[in-house]
Amino acid sequence: MRLAFAGTPAFAATALRSIIAAGHDVALVLTQPDRPAGRGLNLQPSAVKTLAAQHGLRLLQPAGLRPDGRHATAALHAREALQAAAPEAIVVAAYGLMLPPWLLALPRLGCLNIHASLLPRWRGAAPIQRAIEAGDRETGISIMQMDAGLDTGAVLLAQTLPIAPDDTSATLHDRLAALGAAAIVDVLDRLDRGGLVAAPQPVEGVTYANKVQKHEAALDWHASAALLERRIRAFDPFPGATLVDRGRTLKVWRAALRRDLSGHAGEVLSTLPGPLVVACGDGALELLELQRPGGRRLPAARCFPAGAPELGQQLTSTAD
Repeated sequence: MRLAFAGTPAFAATALRSIIAAGHDVALVLTQPDRPAGRGLNLQPSAVKTLAAQHGLRLLQPAGLRPDGRHATAALHAREALQAAAPEAIVVAAYGLMLPPWLLALPRLGCLNIHASLLPRWRGAAPIQRAIEAGDRETGISIMQMDAGLDTGAVLLAQTLPIAPDDTSATLHDRLAALGAAAIVDVLDRLDRGGLVAAPQPVEGVTYANKVQKHEAALDWHASAALLERRIRAFDPFPGATLVDRGRTLKVWRAALRRDLSGHAGEVLSTLPGPLVVACGDGALELLELQRPGGRRLPAARCFPAGAPELGQQLTSTAD
């Protein structure tokens, strides 16, 4: 099948790699413009751009797609390129730009989105993180026929994946990316043979996965230990949950529930050289893996060269 592809991060690159391996003709690739990254904030290409270059695929990086917006010239160029490419379908995966009506209507088979949730649960930007944070026991991949709404289109195929008790967003991301890559190839094959019908999403069960903001990283010790443990895993690798110890902000990468201890929210109930345990609004957390600014992830016992938090000390969510 002759296709165009729109995507940006590693999740999307996994799908593009699978589509190429399946023998489809990818006539054009759209991805976000290069962004500054790393300590030097040098411009870095997206994972999709890197893969497209490796395979010699034609690539565009428009800053916008709306013909009436401030990136109207880039949008016009993209429109002309897509019309010339004449794809039968456009596959979209974590692209990062809303598709305007002209683009949705362009291909004969429409625009097919690889979404990392079981729609209509977790529409929106951060379905993987929000599913872990909410304590969902399963998630999955939905291949959706895109419409003008936010993840509201009819679903062509849905596949379920369990969420493990120790899953982080990083580990769940990789399994979902592989599942989505296989699912989109299956959908393209079945569409090509005319054997697939999209089903409208149910009206019940709609939830929204808002984009994770950096301010959410601060652990609010008044919340339950169960919620905070899930949030730590949900925010790995970004933005990373944080605590404040005597004015110093540390990242928390791994913790375990301690149902045998309780105290005032933020109170250090046990400290090094034994387990480092902090009371929460309901229950307590044993902190297992931390990271000092500029350092790397380490077991908690190795993260306090100047002295561990003292027994009875009150940890805070933010530095005063």
